[in-house]
Parts: sequence; C-alpha cells; structure tokens
Amino acid sequence: MRIVLVGPPGAGKGTQAHLLAKTLSIPHISTGDLFRANIGQGTPLGLEAKSYMDAGLLVPDEVTIGMAKDRMLQADAANGFLLDGFPRNLGQAKALDEFLAEQGIKLDGVLDLEVPEDEVVRRIAGRRLCRNDGGHVFHVDYNPPKAEGVCDECGGELYQRSDDTEEKVRTRLEVYHTETEPIIDYYVQQGLVATISALGKVDEVTQRAIEALKQDS
Repeated sequence: MRIVLVGPPGAGKGTQAHLLAKTLSIPHISTGDLFRANIGQGTPLGLEAKSYMDAGLLVPDEVTIGMAKDRMLQADAANGFLLDGFPRNLGQAKALDEFLAEQGIKLDGVLDLEVPEDEVVRRIAGRRLCRNDGGHVFHVDYNPPKAEGVCDECGGELYQRSDDTEEKVRTRLEVYHTETEPIIDYYVQQGLVATISALGKVDEVTQRAIEALKQDS
C-alpha cells in the first residue's frame, strides 16, 4: 500500500506511522528522517538543505521533494510506503502525484488523524522532558512524574521545550491550517481520504486506522 498520513501537530502521527508501517510491512518515510539521512550522508540534496538551515531559512520545496523521490525509488519501497510529514503543502502534493504517475503507480489512501485543537494544545504544552536524557518523557496530565519537576528514571530535572508552550503550539496549528490542511481537500476530491479520531489509547487509534484503510482498499 502507498499511504499518506496527515494530521495536526500532537496527533500522534509519528507513533501511528511506525506502528502502521510495521503492521503493513512497508517503510515509514518521514520528512525528519529524510533530512537527517541526507545531511548525515552528505548527499547533494542534504548539503543544499543544510545550507538553508544553517542560514535560518526554510528549505525549498524542490529540495524536500527531491529527497522524497529518491527515498521512494529505493528497493524497500517498491511494494509500498507510508509518508509522514510529506507532502506538507499543495505544491508538494501535486509534485507527488506527478512523480507517482511517472512511475505508473498511485496512492492507495490518505489517512487523516483528527484531534480537537484544545486537545492538541493540552498534549503538547503538557510535555516535560528530562534534561539528562531526552528519551524520558512525562506529561503533567497523562503521565505525571511522582515528584513534580523530577524524572522518575534518573532524578534529572524535567523541563518544557521552548516550542511546546501554548502560544507556540497555537502558532504551529495556524501554520498547519494554512499550509497543510488544504491537501486534505485536494485528496478528498480524489476519493482517497479516510478520517479517523486520534483520541484514545495508541492501539485503539492504530486499529481504527487499519480498519479505515481496509475499507478504502
């Protein structure tokens, strides 16, 4: 299957993408991984992306699109893939359609994870990370530490990332509504979108997603 996963920040896309890709035996292709791999390997696209990032500029769509194309052409993606974070806007969505048409293939579905805006803010603004190990993550409501501000695992100080404040989260949501949400309508017109609630336990959301993909396939 060839799937695009969309949803606002805080919808759990990364977690669901990993689980769905494993269940469906297809590679999980995320924008973050594409950038890290290309920059780490020093590819021409990676070096170009790094030059923009070092200058504090947004990486142009054509660079991101180029990385995604290269990844989708790798052998492990021959029978399908799950795209997470790409396409991020209409221009990227149209470029993806053109690329797939050139390859004689098409998308099987677009999975839209739906979460109320206030819940997104609650999820992200409530996160606390351990300064000693960013892998230890807590939440003031859903997974609070035994002692406020102290990591249960190592006793390190817990902190809130600067971009996890309510103000920054709402700004990120505005960007999502403006830039990414229009691709949902674009794919609705193609009859590809399945919208599911991303509320509840992780495994419940995964099961909803699998059922939705089965119905659309």
